[in-house]
Amino acid sequence: MSDSIEKNAWQALRAFTNARIALGRAGNSLPTAPLLAFNLSHAQARDAVHHPLDADVLHEQLRTHGFASLDVHSAAPDRAHYLRRPDMGRRLSDESRDALTKSATNDAPDVVFVIADGLSAFAASKQSIPFLQAITKRLTDWKIGPVVVARQSRVALGDEIGELLKTKLVVMLIGERPGLSSPDSLGIYLTYAPKVGCSDAQRNCISNVRPEGLDYEAAAHKLHYLLTHARRLGLTGVGLKDDSDALLQAEEAASAIPDASKK
Repeated sequence: MSDSIEKNAWQALRAFTNARIALGRAGNSLPTAPLLAFNLSHAQARDAVHHPLDADVLHEQLRTHGFASLDVHSAAPDRAHYLRRPDMGRRLSDESRDALTKSATNDAPDVVFVIADGLSAFAASKQSIPFLQAITKRLTDWKIGPVVVARQSRVALGDEIGELLKTKLVVMLIGERPGLSSPDSLGIYLTYAPKVGCSDAQRNCISNVRPEGLDYEAAAHKLHYLLTHARRLGLTGVGLKDDSDALLQAEEAASAIPDASKK
């Protein structure tokens, strides 16, 4: 049966990407193996969108790793409303709004992290805590507020959360729209002076955070750079450029130069 499969000349390139290229051909169709793999990936992507976030487990994991946490829910009462009504995912429920208002203190934090299910609870559950460990160890001179776990959340929900907690910066760790090779990809959105009504032009985004994409340490390096300059400049978004890659290259070049004092 394998003799009937016509191989693609670009097959060697498959070693360098997860993209579906050079799959070959069986008559006018795909071979059975890549067709079944596609169907599996499609099912995993659908599952990621509909799978609920287990907030209780996430709160327990946060406590185990030394993070205080709060729980909130958007105005979308369930997943069906969340998917059909994006606007409801951008605002807090009345109960959550009241709870955060009571939790706010006059001693405002520098930054608040929000773990949000978004379009992939898999990503929020799997990637958030390892990333939080990577970034918080770099923020030794920052006052970090409690981690907020948000269900049925869109990116803009962080604006209301940040406004109520009176934080200077809010960082949304949210499950990205699943791809056919990445059902567990985490997105990071950074907003200075968050408040209801902020636009996407006022945010910075770091995408594809996962071991198979942008790993935790690399993503933490980028976010630390953006946080540092956002606090210094008093802004995020289109006015804040991510030059962290150039800085990292300079640091790597400097570390490669032999230290004459050790000779």
